[in-house]
Amino acid sequence: MSADNDRYATQDAPAADWRHRYVRANGIRFHLVEAGSGPLVVLLHGFPQSWYCWRHQIPALARHFRVVAVDMRGYGGTDRPSAVADYRIAALTSDVRALIHALGERKAHIVGHDWGGIVAWAFAIRFPDMVDRLGLLNYPHPVLFAKALRSDPRQLLRSWYMFFFQLPRLPELTMRRRDGIPLIDAMFRDMAVRAGTFTEADLAEYRRNILAPGSATAMVNYYRAAFRDFPALHRIDSVAAPTLVVWAENDIALGNGLARDLPGRFSGPFRIDYVPGSSHWVQEEHPALVSRLLSEHLRG
Repeated sequence: MSADNDRYATQDAPAADWRHRYVRANGIRFHLVEAGSGPLVVLLHGFPQSWYCWRHQIPALARHFRVVAVDMRGYGGTDRPSAVADYRIAALTSDVRALIHALGERKAHIVGHDWGGIVAWAFAIRFPDMVDRLGLLNYPHPVLFAKALRSDPRQLLRSWYMFFFQLPRLPELTMRRRDGIPLIDAMFRDMAVRAGTFTEADLAEYRRNILAPGSATAMVNYYRAAFRDFPALHRIDSVAAPTLVVWAENDIALGNGLARDLPGRFSGPFRIDYVPGSSHWVQEEHPALVSRLLSEHLRG
């Protein structure tokens, strides 16, 4: 077992066969964790996480698939371009396309959570021939989310941080305050419905992630770039790939109403599974359930 793998090994997610590697794609160097063999599954994380949020799903999915959990641009061991424009949706979806090709494949199953979900949605629409099956965890269709921000005061209040992130410098200072402890504790330990979901080692991993030089700015730049992309979201078409949506019912950032109109946004097979007793971090609070749902869906 490598030093990296030993650091990430847990009782529920043995890491002996995980391979940490770097791949150059779309002009930058990506860090990723790979395991298993078979059809390619690309796992895309959200804010403010890294590949590590998939630590429970990697060994479960690796029984049937070649699983690649990526540090998205700006995160973890991946390069951090400096411009806000470097984090627009066109660049993020091009990253996925280039990564699939760099891994020697022409298409893949794509699974995304939070920001990874946004990228997965957009990728499935922009490059439909490169997606076998799509898995989405607690992120709504971009059109529905943009509509909710305009018309639903409750969702607007839930999404206050997106507007805060438009400010210069202050969001980064807030994130790094007291070595990131207040932010990470509030986001993970305090938000989680299931007590004990996040260990001290988990919280330390996410704190390391936001404290790395340039990382906080890169993370916030996703949101700054998103405001420039909102007009384009209204032109996003329906999704043709067979899709599973896993929706945690106790997500304080995303109201359950956002899932109500999801079926109308798919031209291909669609299924939604609601998970009660879970916050936004559904794959970490209910790892066995999410791993089973994803495995069943991706195996068809």
